[in-house]
Amino acid sequence: MHGIHTIDTGFGRPRFDAAYLVVERGRGAIIDSGTTHSVPRFLEAIEAAGLRPGDIDWVILTHVHLDHAGGAGELMKHLPHAMLAVHPRGARHMIDPSVLIAGATGVYGEEAVRRDYGTIVPVPKDRVIEASDGFVIDLQGRALLCLDTPGHAKHHIAIHDDQSSAFFTGDIFGLSYREFDTANGPFIIPTTSPVQFDPDEAHASIERMMRYEPAAMYLTHFDRVEQVKRLANDLHEQIDAMVAIARRHAGDPDREARIATDFADLYVGRAKKHGVTMGADEITKLLKIDIRLNAQGIVVWLDKAKAA
Repeated sequence: MHGIHTIDTGFGRPRFDAAYLVVERGRGAIIDSGTTHSVPRFLEAIEAAGLRPGDIDWVILTHVHLDHAGGAGELMKHLPHAMLAVHPRGARHMIDPSVLIAGATGVYGEEAVRRDYGTIVPVPKDRVIEASDGFVIDLQGRALLCLDTPGHAKHHIAIHDDQSSAFFTGDIFGLSYREFDTANGPFIIPTTSPVQFDPDEAHASIERMMRYEPAAMYLTHFDRVEQVKRLANDLHEQIDAMVAIARRHAGDPDREARIATDFADLYVGRAKKHGVTMGADEITKLLKIDIRLNAQGIVVWLDKAKAA
């Protein structure tokens, strides 16, 4: 649809982590890079779209978290004419990914980082473009507008494609896994994962995108969703509910665990109301990683808010 091809990067589980290939008049732009392990999938997708690696002009990163950007350096090796566009705050981390690697290693361990993300390699400095707010990428006359959209991360952009009346949203427009689709449409939750979540910025970024009246959003987690106005409202409600939960447990010695439990109850309750028929345990199992990361992220925000 509109020359947009979804690439399942293979990270985590099937239909968990997406990237996109946008094709216009024989040239291509890739949005998000998955992990180093994902590179063969990108090359297959390029071929399936009738292109060659040399036909790709751009790799655009929504932000530099490793499930979105960890494979960028390796992918760029295979795309001889491509430039990489990234938020100005993220550019240095693509040129020298040592801080990203150290951060992920500190959280997950060296073995897990190697297993899940592969060897993370730098992108040559002369191939990196800083996509500041309002930066427009011209793909054969097709304008891809980069907007600064903090809230999930301060190095986050969303990319508006006027031709499809859609945004490529990275993580700022939440997570919507296809397992939770019902007759009522897609189900969505916010992502507050470490370490730069800010609820006011998240609300503002969602509202900024909505002013473009998009017909659809292309999420990294996972794929195209419509019913955009309803989903935006769902995200606003849940951000407020999650902040209220966090504040309620702010003084608890085991606050992260209590917050995670209440987040699980919040998501299960909303999923059931949405018409999801699977049991609470199955819903929680599918959201287990996101519940943990959301709890961690909102605890970091609590501490920052307290210190401010």
